[in-house]
Amino acid sequence: MSRLRYNRDQAVAHLRSACARLGAAIDRLGPFKLRVAGPPDLFEALAQSIVYQQLSGKAAATIYGRFSGLFQGRRPVAAECLGLGYDPLRGVGLSHNKSLAVLDLAAKTGDGTLPSMRMIYRLDDQAVIERLCQVRGIGAWTAQMFLIFDLGRPDVMPATDLGVQKGVQAVYGMRKLPAPDEVLRKTGHLAPFRSAASWYFWRAVDTRLMA
Repeated sequence: MSRLRYNRDQAVAHLRSACARLGAAIDRLGPFKLRVAGPPDLFEALAQSIVYQQLSGKAAATIYGRFSGLFQGRRPVAAECLGLGYDPLRGVGLSHNKSLAVLDLAAKTGDGTLPSMRMIYRLDDQAVIERLCQVRGIGAWTAQMFLIFDLGRPDVMPATDLGVQKGVQAVYGMRKLPAPDEVLRKTGHLAPFRSAASWYFWRAVDTRLMA
């Protein structure tokens, strides 16, 4: 596992000082244990993200294992994926749309539409999101997950994520589920460590934290 691109203790200290409610939640939820998978291979990381969309973890892992098996023990690479074509992807359990998305990802990895990892490390968060969203099947949420879990970026708040919305609702004692714009308003003061805040909001839902 690679390290986060920010200091864990500094992030938690900031969240505590910025918000008493979140600080109390942190006391109940425990240490900040976000793990970053890296350094990532762009095609492999995004292909996995596409496979995992809207599936349970177990089902997604099974399908992704079959997808990886198409490469005979080697790391999935864009050129080889393009060579496989559509039918083998459908054969391992990918839906029609996901098969097309993976092939589009492979094509845009190979033709330079997507930047290299060296370039991605130099781009700011919004620029990364804009570049990744050029791929079929990749939206802002998928790009934000890549920023948090593959790049270890410190200040990402995926406001459209249902788990984050439920966590904000629990931590702040809100009667109604907050809309994305309300999540952003509620959490703006948690910058520049909103990735850590997001992790705690997810944890709040996992542990059924009640404000």
